[in-house]
Amino acid sequence: MLAPYASDPARTRGRRFAQSPAPTRTEFQRDRDRIVHCTAFRRLVYKTQVFLNHEGDLFRTRLTHSLEVAQLGRSMARSLHLNEDLVEAIALAHDLGHTPFGHAGQDALNACMAAFGGFEHNLQSLRVVDQLEERYPDFDGLNLCFETREGILKHCSRTNAAAIEQREPAYADGQGGVGARFLQRLRPSLEAQLCNLADEIAYNAHDIDDGVRSGLITFAQAQSVPLFADFAAQALAAHPALGEAHNARRWLYETIRLMLSHQVYDLIAATEAALAAHQPGSADAVRHCPDLVVFSPSMRAGNQALKAFLMAALYRHPQVVDTMERAKQVVRDLFGAYLNDPKAMQTGSALRPVSASAPDVPRAVADYIAGMTDRFAAREHERLTGQRLLA
Repeated sequence: MLAPYASDPARTRGRRFAQSPAPTRTEFQRDRDRIVHCTAFRRLVYKTQVFLNHEGDLFRTRLTHSLEVAQLGRSMARSLHLNEDLVEAIALAHDLGHTPFGHAGQDALNACMAAFGGFEHNLQSLRVVDQLEERYPDFDGLNLCFETREGILKHCSRTNAAAIEQREPAYADGQGGVGARFLQRLRPSLEAQLCNLADEIAYNAHDIDDGVRSGLITFAQAQSVPLFADFAAQALAAHPALGEAHNARRWLYETIRLMLSHQVYDLIAATEAALAAHQPGSADAVRHCPDLVVFSPSMRAGNQALKAFLMAALYRHPQVVDTMERAKQVVRDLFGAYLNDPKAMQTGSALRPVSASAPDVPRAVADYIAGMTDRFAAREHERLTGQRLLA
């Protein structure tokens, strides 16, 4: 029951390396399965979302975050008659290139790589599925469909897009590869647009949950955000017993549940209105429209206020900042040690064999560090420096 503007797996623009179709799965289902079985996906279970892995068993990780994005994305895709399997594949793969220690690790690695082309986790996710996974005898990477790869590449500078295009195969339709839309100022598929906002819905909600669980922010603080306060009031009005002290966590969960549901319903309604206004007749026509998967203006404003609150109260909380500064030092020290002695990278764990004479040692070092889990990076740092910066 796909809409005419949805991505049809029977009309995929194909893979970088031609392969025969699978007898029991569509092309996007096949992509999803490849992602779930790849090494980088398994590593996400020990990679930071906000709190480091050792700080608690119940905090979100990159893996649980990706699963939540996939669940939200599939639910909305079904209502909008978009391709659920493509949404799921993009959602499960969107953080494959994330470093250990979350955005702190990315920032530190980007600074280390400043003289060598920089580092950005979104580009790294594409690099993982295109080059770094080693599972097949005939090609590097996972050889995913164009539509999945395009969705993974959420944002990209024109310089990086041009470099990507130089490595892309010549697609039969002549429209260019996954970097072309950034050069031509076009939009990606509706499924890719949907994943972008499902990602935002997921992390806004679960970061409040984790922040309150950690004790770094309080339920009362969160109610300073009008969007959150409205749903807290609705939850209490429907269930007065939630105001009793022993029901504090139930009140938080019910508030988050209501907020998630209303964001989903708002997105579906606003997107249906945008589709009715622009009436794209095909998946390709979507590329020439403005963003069509959207929130209403009021929900967008509410989300922006919620993100500003989380930035100030949680992400920049002194305890989080202190931990992340130590995490950045781990990444900087690892980069310096491996750049100085590439053989220090453990052969059994390295994504590629590297020697001091390799043509791009810095990029190989960045690949190696980006592929680490939090705990492996901490152990490696202690092995190489004798210091324990992260308990």
